[in-house]
Amino acid sequence: MKLIRHIKTHLLDTLLLPYRLKHLEQHLIRMTWEAVRQDPRHQGGLSLMPHGAKIFSQSDEDGIIREIFKRIGVTNRVFVEFGAGDGYENNTHALLYDGWCGLWLEGSERCVENIRRHMQPLIRDGRLQIQQAFLTRENIDGLIAAHRKETEIDLLSVDIDGNDIHVFSSIQSVRARVVVMEYNAKFPPPIRYCMEYRGTHCWDGGDQFGASLQYLEEAMGRLGYFLVGCNLTGVNAFFVRKDLAGDRFQGPFTAERHYEPARYYARHMLSGHESSSRTLAEASGMVHR
Repeated sequence: MKLIRHIKTHLLDTLLLPYRLKHLEQHLIRMTWEAVRQDPRHQGGLSLMPHGAKIFSQSDEDGIIREIFKRIGVTNRVFVEFGAGDGYENNTHALLYDGWCGLWLEGSERCVENIRRHMQPLIRDGRLQIQQAFLTRENIDGLIAAHRKETEIDLLSVDIDGNDIHVFSSIQSVRARVVVMEYNAKFPPPIRYCMEYRGTHCWDGGDQFGASLQYLEEAMGRLGYFLVGCNLTGVNAFFVRKDLAGDRFQGPFTAERHYEPARYYARHMLSGHESSSRTLAEASGMVHR
């Protein structure tokens, strides 16, 4: 009997191990988050880091985006997102629940099919447009203009794992008040790194992608934007149009001030239970019902 009880206990421990490891991972991520928030750089009231929160973003981008617009206000509540994924995790999904509308551009046919299948209420009502396309600096302007007629939008999010700044710099048809752009955190300030433009580039999981934060600070500055912060994981940088920034954000607006190193392990942060296709289908149809 003792042997049987021992075997049962061992089997139960084995079955529970993945759950316990996942729970431990989440605890360590939360500890990291709190430690970063307590950094003196993020004290004083104007840093965006303490406002990070996850709803549908990969990590804390949802909370940072909401805080930015709390400070500068919204206009037409329109977004465009490059690299929207399959709809489960991206930087603009949560905004749909706040009455926003916009365009998702995604290169994966499988991801686009998933979005069309599970988010039909939003697509049917015209609140969400989705276009499958491999984005280049040659086609981006035409794709946006074909779907959105606004000359100014509130938010543009760019995450295409490579040619991000090259593609963004080619946009002429619309101007965003706020831009979220992925950066390559392997290269800290003052390194100026930018991947050479290649229209056929597909990220292979290596370090050849995007641009360093120093490069983006300078390039976006020439385009009329200030760097106002980065997120916990060292994935996304946040830029606000210079005429809107004022004294609303933590200065100086430099890569040296706002750089966050790569903490890619924290991208596994959870917010409640994992998103499901049924929730996407049901909840999307309840927006502003």
